Amino acid sequence: MHITKTFLTLAGIILISFGLSAQDKPAYQIFLRDGTLSSYHEMLNKAPENHVVLFGELHNNPIAHWLQFELSKDLHMYYDSLLVLGAEMFEADNQIIIDEYFDGKILERHFKAEAKLWNNYDTDYRPLLELARENNLNFIATNIPRRYAAMVHRGGFEALDALSEQAQKYIAPLPPPYNPELPGYKAMLEMAGMPAHGSDNFPKAQAIKDATMAHFILKNLPDSGIFVHFNGAYHSNNDEGIQWYLNQYSEQPLFIMTISTVEQESVEQLDESYHGLADFIIAVPSTMTKTY
Repeated sequence: MHITKTFLTLAGIILISFGLSAQDKPAYQIFLRDGTLSSYHEMLNKAPENHVVLFGELHNNPIAHWLQFELSKDLHMYYDSLLVLGAEMFEADNQIIIDEYFDGKILERHFKAEAKLWNNYDTDYRPLLELARENNLNFIATNIPRRYAAMVHRGGFEALDALSEQAQKYIAPLPPPYNPELPGYKAMLEMAGMPAHGSDNFPKAQAIKDATMAHFILKNLPDSGIFVHFNGAYHSNNDEGIQWYLNQYSEQPLFIMTISTVEQESVEQLDESYHGLADFIIAVPSTMTKTY
């Protein structure tokens, strides 16, 4: 009995000592482009200075999805119906299904059965869609249908010329501008283990997605509101991808705010390799639970 009490006393001292020295474990930190510590409040206040917000996510990161919802909800309080939401995760030929669901013409089960929804739709994207539906906001399906991106992968931009006029309505105007020297597109070849010009069509398939998303953002940009777009971070990192195409297509100067999401071991400070990714960079511990 004496030994047990002594052991418990020592254990208690060790636990108290550990508790006093252990650091807090924040779920995320937000940094500016140069690595300076920022905040959600600063990010929210900066958004209304822009026409477009490109919110780059890691698709299975719950913090990114939660902050997407919170930012959208808070911007709705500011903009009301002048807030437009859109996402890479919905292909342009599904816009009619979204509209029919929002208008109450079809039930949610029919929408979910016929739209090409990602496997993590219920946990990660349904809250955004329902926020828009419940508040009578426009929600835009911005991505090229994947079958057409696959055509580009096989045969380049020229392959899309064979599509009907109706099919081409779901794609950015052809032929799209294209700069193969953009670092992001060059990096795709390197990641695939290809030489610098080993397969020109591989990054072109990415570019046609970026171009189409930019096209539909501009097409649905509110005159005096804001368009918040959700996409994989690689589609907007380093001011490339969607942002590059927005600037190519827009006839007027656009103010664009970019957000990126990264994972790192500690979020006390931003790893230097992530400096410059976006205007605001959300750092999340690499041990964070994944949504899939």
